[in-house]
Amino acid sequence: MSKTESDSRPGASLEVILEGIGDTVRARRKAQGLTLSAMTQRTGLSTAIISQVERGLANPSFSTLAQIAHGLDIPVGELFAQQPVARSPVVRKSDRRDLLSTVAEARGRTVFELLSPDLHGTLEALWVETPPGHDSSDTPFTHRGEEFGIVISGKKEVFIDGEKYLLEQGDSITFNSTIPHWYKNTSDEVCTAIWVISPPSW
Repeated sequence: MSKTESDSRPGASLEVILEGIGDTVRARRKAQGLTLSAMTQRTGLSTAIISQVERGLANPSFSTLAQIAHGLDIPVGELFAQQPVARSPVVRKSDRRDLLSTVAEARGRTVFELLSPDLHGTLEALWVETPPGHDSSDTPFTHRGEEFGIVISGKKEVFIDGEKYLLEQGDSITFNSTIPHWYKNTSDEVCTAIWVISPPSW
């Protein structure tokens, strides 16, 4: 991908486009539960190259992007589909990026929409909607940083190292993300919550 090609969209700098592509690649990889090593096996690219693309530090050729898209089983155009034309501190509701747009769950769809402008700052803010029956206990999360969550509506069970905390409307929780944690919604209604993670886990 040449600089001329990347700058063809009005107002979109090469840096912004590369960062946007990196965000998309990382989000899709994480959503599918793939490690960098797994992506290397799928694409034939080195983990270093994939990591540089995800961090917006590489200016990949179209061939490289095609290999990455093939590894993620998505059209290569999807890597460019939601690139911003300019940075803004404001994220409109209609412009939220859906980090799990290609993932459907057996018992309903979980929504993870990005409330922060991108994933390159020191925090990641998410609008999260989990359907009845949601259960992530099979794949506990462990990553560096801290998390804060507040329930807007419904109920959410948060498990931290196996200990359960039931959150209802207006309740919040803060914990160290390096401790294994997972979530359940055993109620009969969708749980809506705002989750803040620092630094971004994607």
